[in-house]
Amino acid sequence: MLDAFQSLKPKPLHTVTPAEARKGPTFADGVKKVLAAQGKPAQPDATVMTEDRAMQLAGRSLPIRVYTPQGTSPRPLIVYFHGGGFVVADKTVYDAGARALAKDAGAVVVSVDYRLAPEHPYPASLEDAVASFRYVVEHAAEFHGNPAQIAVAGESAGANLATAVALRQKQDSQRLPGFQLLVYPFLSTDVSTPSHVKNGQGNYVIGNQDIAWFWKHELGSGWKTVKDPLALPILATQDQLTGLPPALIITGALDPLKDDGSTYAAHLKAAGVKTELKNYDAVTHEFYGMGAVVDTARQAEKDAATALQRAFASDRGVGGSSGQ
Repeated sequence: MLDAFQSLKPKPLHTVTPAEARKGPTFADGVKKVLAAQGKPAQPDATVMTEDRAMQLAGRSLPIRVYTPQGTSPRPLIVYFHGGGFVVADKTVYDAGARALAKDAGAVVVSVDYRLAPEHPYPASLEDAVASFRYVVEHAAEFHGNPAQIAVAGESAGANLATAVALRQKQDSQRLPGFQLLVYPFLSTDVSTPSHVKNGQGNYVIGNQDIAWFWKHELGSGWKTVKDPLALPILATQDQLTGLPPALIITGALDPLKDDGSTYAAHLKAAGVKTELKNYDAVTHEFYGMGAVVDTARQAEKDAATALQRAFASDRGVGGSSGQ
């Protein structure tokens, strides 16, 4: 898979502009190339129906893609945020992960195209994430969803937004999501952790220079001094974390962000939040959406779905509120 991606000649993100980066090859392109080499179809799973529409928010409209699995309604709902370091990518690039969640968890997934930096720096992405979650809560019936069963999920920067939504909902005494699925969450500006030192030298998908590039565009030139826990949830206090919904955190052993995920899992557990951490060997950042060609990624997709199903079936795992 990595060889296929490199054959597409991607340029290191930190060496190009955001506009140039958005035109470059993606890992979704790499998956398609591997499938073609194996003589397998690259079409998305047709058993999950999709609809692209717009979410009308105050003063703006956000594109969304709604994934509806086969079966009877109402279904549980998952509000999903794609990765891309707050700067690149969209719901189409991250289609595979959202689609797998819908099919495997039996839930309606609403994938949100939040605004990107540097055109819309922080807190635009967070405001879009919070607003979109509240929209889904209020309009669950329009998605043929169960308003008592709503989770948040995301990959990388999207996982940052997913857990920041939970933090913000608690802060504002609003309805909490029932569960958090956080796939290799992008939570910290610290690139000195052991996993950053080991895996962040440009040897595995993204390097520390790319991470700095992301944060500079999202948080501005003073990104190294930002201490806002809604931007960097790893800085949240125990009081801020207490009462958040249960979480599954997925990490990859060859990912610079591995320690971000394990540290945040420890913080959540210390605050009394039911948290499961699953680390997968021999995989890099972005592996989760490669289930069509990477067995470990497919296992991670199944594990995520199982955790969500358990949460939706439990009393505490759904319909959380800031008072719980």
